[in-house]
Amino acid sequence: MVALATADRIVPRRQVTEAAPMRRSRLILCLGALACLVSQGLFYFAVLKLYLFLRDGMRPGPGYSGVVLDTILALQFAILHSLLLWPPVRKRLNRWAPNSFYGLAFTTVSSLSLLLVFANWRSFGPVIWQVDGVLATIISVAYHVSFLALGYSMWITGLGHQTGTTAWLAWWRGTKPTPRAFAPQGAYRFLRHPIYFSMGGLIWFTPTMTLDHALLTGLWTAYLLIGSWIKDERLAFFIGGPYREYQQRVPGFPGMPRGVLGRRTP
Repeated sequence: MVALATADRIVPRRQVTEAAPMRRSRLILCLGALACLVSQGLFYFAVLKLYLFLRDGMRPGPGYSGVVLDTILALQFAILHSLLLWPPVRKRLNRWAPNSFYGLAFTTVSSLSLLLVFANWRSFGPVIWQVDGVLATIISVAYHVSFLALGYSMWITGLGHQTGTTAWLAWWRGTKPTPRAFAPQGAYRFLRHPIYFSMGGLIWFTPTMTLDHALLTGLWTAYLLIGSWIKDERLAFFIGGPYREYQQRVPGFPGMPRGVLGRRTP
């Protein structure tokens, strides 16, 4: 007797109707398309909120009641974002989220984590600095250049890899994702971490620096530096010798000629 293979077992042909596999296939495709739409919608909405949240600086409120809440909000994004990229954690989560959808899941969780920060942030404390006139214009231009540089840095390394759509498209087409070749180009020929460097510009270039903004800037700057080191080690683990050689030639950030985030010694 001829049998048909399904995702979980072998079913005799006489037990399978022609419509059943089509209905199942369409349902899976629809759910997959919905997951992609939700993930990408949240991502671009979070990017827009990030731009608006940091663009004009934060306005101070009375007292310091938000210091604990703001610290927790800033740290939960940094810790969660790093944990989801840590290979042992990803290996465990892949038991429930296959590789084709892990990027979408990572993007969704990271976006929701950012939106949680924006929705619950509490401004407090005095204004540390506030500028206007030409200097405010210069800071505003630097902020927007940083925002454009962030988009450029993500695009040049493959925006689809960053947001999970590349692996999802391969699943949609029924093919295997094409492995990324390690070939630094554009800004990556001069810096190892243009994305983190651009993000640093977003949190530092503000015409109005309040105490709560300084708290966010300090915590996220530490996260960017530590995260850069973790990313270096993660890429060296997966890529090996070529990445170590890349670390010896290219600094992680400007002004760091040597050290962990500079040019690594052999």
